[in-house]
Amino acid sequence: MQSVKNTKKITEAMKLVAAAKVRRAQEAAVNGRPFAETLLDVLYDINERLQPEDVNVPLTEVRPVKKVALVVVTGDRGLCGGFNNAVLRKAEARMAELGKLALDCSVISVGKKGNSYYMRRPNISVDRFVEGNSFPTAKEAQMIADDVFSMFITEEVDKVELVYTKFVSLIKSKPVIQTLLPLSPKGGIRAANGDSVDATEDEFFRLTSKEGKLAVERESVSAKGGGMGLSPLMEFEQDPVQIIDAMMPLYLNSQILRALQESYASELASRMNAMSNATDNAVELTKNLSVVYNRERQAKITGELLEIIAGADALKELP
Repeated sequence: MQSVKNTKKITEAMKLVAAAKVRRAQEAAVNGRPFAETLLDVLYDINERLQPEDVNVPLTEVRPVKKVALVVVTGDRGLCGGFNNAVLRKAEARMAELGKLALDCSVISVGKKGNSYYMRRPNISVDRFVEGNSFPTAKEAQMIADDVFSMFITEEVDKVELVYTKFVSLIKSKPVIQTLLPLSPKGGIRAANGDSVDATEDEFFRLTSKEGKLAVERESVSAKGGGMGLSPLMEFEQDPVQIIDAMMPLYLNSQILRALQESYASELASRMNAMSNATDNAVELTKNLSVVYNRERQAKITGELLEIIAGADALKELP
């Protein structure tokens, strides 16, 4: 009973710590979304002015896929329910799906839990292990983006996907897959044999070809219908291709930073809920143990009383 009470104090303290941190992480994740969406609107409006054949940007180069890189984002600590297991299972399922297409797969592991998981599995090719620094920063996202950019430009990999946990609310989060590179028309990324390499549920904001021009779609909703966009009277001094070439790294960095923020907020929310459940279970277990203890204590007292009474009756029967 005392051990359970001590455990309850620990889980309750961890719940309060997670609850204090999750508010800041939630604000960072939510406040980062308008920037990413506005950046998509800018890309859409610039691409709308270009013909597909005029776009010559390395990050939009589509080639037959032979190898895919998965950037798997996990947490640095445990005691957060099924948070880490869910995203690792999502990555494993995607690896199996790519294996059926006879494609090679490598991993960039972000987070101590993912690092320890893949270190115990030498059959999985890991290009780099990245340890998080608690609250995600732009510097950390830049480091991952540089690795991803280098791998894609040098044709070490032909496609890059991001596997992370999307923050929905304090009580709900879900692991998702998002294509980072290349930026291509929907369904345009295929293996050498012609099979589509797109994930079944891809969170990627895709460039699509509409009436001979490029457009952006986010979760099957066109940016043309909901985005703010740019003024049609605005003119750019630079060539639009140069602008896109300069904006693509910014887009890549923002998407990775956003994924890190979403994952961190989901981890804290999962830990808060897990510690809340653990605290409730400790309270319930303490009550059950108290009932068992009191029953045993009462049974022992009753047994001693019966022995005393039986002894007294035996003394009365003596001559």
